[in-house]
Amino acid sequence: MVSRRKRRRKIEIESKKEFRYRGLSVDELKRMGIEEILPYLKSRARRSLKRGLTPVQYRLWQRVLKSDESKVIRTHARDMIIIPQFIGRTIAVHNGKEFIPVKITPEMVGHYLGEFALTRKEVKHTGPGVGATRSSKYLPLK
Repeated sequence: MVSRRKRRRKIEIESKKEFRYRGLSVDELKRMGIEEILPYLKSRARRSLKRGLTPVQYRLWQRVLKSDESKVIRTHARDMIIIPQFIGRTIAVHNGKEFIPVKITPEMVGHYLGEFALTRKEVKHTGPGVGATRSSKYLPLK
């Protein structure tokens, strides 16, 4: 007798759908050029790409097309919109201090590269310092 948990897991695996971007499969997306993908993008990304790529963005796009998928491409172009040709590649995006590797997935199409390389650190609070509270005034210093 098969347990209920195993049956449920089997159903989840069988029913897992493949990703579709506005009705297009990943293979169809990868075959499209920039001009063909424009009608499927949101307005901000569509307007930005219609104006044309900046020289920095154009060089990044050319480097992505020429390189193989295993190579990591480093860039400062945080304002580059992720297009379908980037899927499966790893792009190291500069966050102001270091390069953050970003593995491009189909869900990222239409977003900016900079959205995935955060520029601010997460705040991590510790205990209060000496003199921060009334009782800590009298703590002996080491």
